[in-house]
Amino acid sequence: MSNQHNLTDIVKNIEMGQSPNRVVLVTGNFNTLHPGHIRLLKFAKECGDILVVGVNSDALIQNPTYMNEAYRSEVLGALGFVDYCFINYDKIEFVITKLKPHVVVKGFEYKSKDNPEKQLIEEFGGKLIFCSGDYSFNASNSVTQASLAPIINKLKLNGYCERHSIDKAACLDVLRRTSKLNIAVIGDVIIDQYVQCNAVGMSQEDPTIVVTPDSKTFFLGGAGITAAHAKALGAHRVFLFSVTGTDSLHQFTHDKLSAYEVDAVIASDETRPTNLKTRYRVGNKTMLRVNEVRSHDIDDDVQKQIMAALTDKIREIDALIFSDFNYGVLPQNLVDEIILLCKKHNVILAADSQSSSQVGDVSRFCGMDLITPTEREARLAINNTKDGLVLLAEKLRQKCDAKNIVVTLAEDGAFLHQPDLDNKNQLTWNNDKIAALAENAVDPAGAGDCYLASATLALAAGASFWQASFLGSIAAACQVSRVGNTPLKQSELINALRDL
Repeated sequence: MSNQHNLTDIVKNIEMGQSPNRVVLVTGNFNTLHPGHIRLLKFAKECGDILVVGVNSDALIQNPTYMNEAYRSEVLGALGFVDYCFINYDKIEFVITKLKPHVVVKGFEYKSKDNPEKQLIEEFGGKLIFCSGDYSFNASNSVTQASLAPIINKLKLNGYCERHSIDKAACLDVLRRTSKLNIAVIGDVIIDQYVQCNAVGMSQEDPTIVVTPDSKTFFLGGAGITAAHAKALGAHRVFLFSVTGTDSLHQFTHDKLSAYEVDAVIASDETRPTNLKTRYRVGNKTMLRVNEVRSHDIDDDVQKQIMAALTDKIREIDALIFSDFNYGVLPQNLVDEIILLCKKHNVILAADSQSSSQVGDVSRFCGMDLITPTEREARLAINNTKDGLVLLAEKLRQKCDAKNIVVTLAEDGAFLHQPDLDNKNQLTWNNDKIAALAENAVDPAGAGDCYLASATLALAAGASFWQASFLGSIAAACQVSRVGNTPLKQSELINALRDL
């Protein structure tokens, strides 16, 4: 949810807080956000609990060469460590009187200048601090830049489109038809925290890499981002059924889903925290990931609550995605009930069951129209470490009766497997491989979620398996070309498709 507000709302929100918090205020023009601004704001955040940033309005600046106030405010509001951002139309004395901040931070260059607000701040028991923040080699990495159109390597397609008679016009038509679809997603919500760090060096006491955190940014992940992808990629309505804890991340989840226009049915469970995965990064590399999760099954009452809510919506739903991370939201009996309900109403079914840092079994989702395991997940599901991809995929298909299987292979793309009947009505299968199409992969997080959402949407819109896999691969290439798992817009997918 956006952290841009007006000053009156900010004051009300702070006053309604559960516990007293130290408020820090920074104001300025912020015409072009640069590393100096980032260092100043990060320092300001460390001076208290709530950072409020006032972006001076066009009327106050009166400089036609500056970027407009809405743009400057939007850029500042996108910073993860800024709690509230507002466009300031008033003199600083008025803002201080209304907000009553504990600390006001100004750049060190203002220390030798006249600062009329100093006396007023001190009257409220506050403090004026001059500091421009600490220099950091990685400061520029603490801001997630707006992604540019990803460069798709056309040569990697290697005749795939010709083999399956895929053309742009037909793909664009599929994307247009997704606007009539309603999608349901059920599974584990995860919050992904990115801690961007500055590499200090090796400790002199022991062989340990030392880093200092520069910024923290939160993203909605797991089933939540799969649902958000489906909505952003063009679905008419998207319903998410999941469970969170009763902590602060529960509200963050609701706020993000609301901002992404996803209809959320979120049950609360006091016995588990909201799943949190924290990645510590230096530059574009992740140094460490810490998972704070629980894996026990949700209780019977929560299962009944989810099933009742899904049953109430089932006649509206065209496709359902199981987004399973094996943290207890999808016990087998609940999965079986959902599958029976969806089969009864001719709902297209897709499933992914991740086993990156935990163990799952994608074969427990029987009768799916599409499953998208990694090679490791496929081998775990059938306890098979020796067979090649063709036999591996076919044995998995036989075990779970899936109509289409995509075995994802990370930087090697994906292996596609579909059963077929030959001219003698004998069961055979068709196979192909599609490469990872991104020219410059920046962050692999979310590629599978994006692929699953886009391919399922395409199948529900009437695309062939090969066409859906192609669109899923384009979507995944778009996703890995930027940092953080954020919803991929249909316009981004269309632009990438047209650039081929």
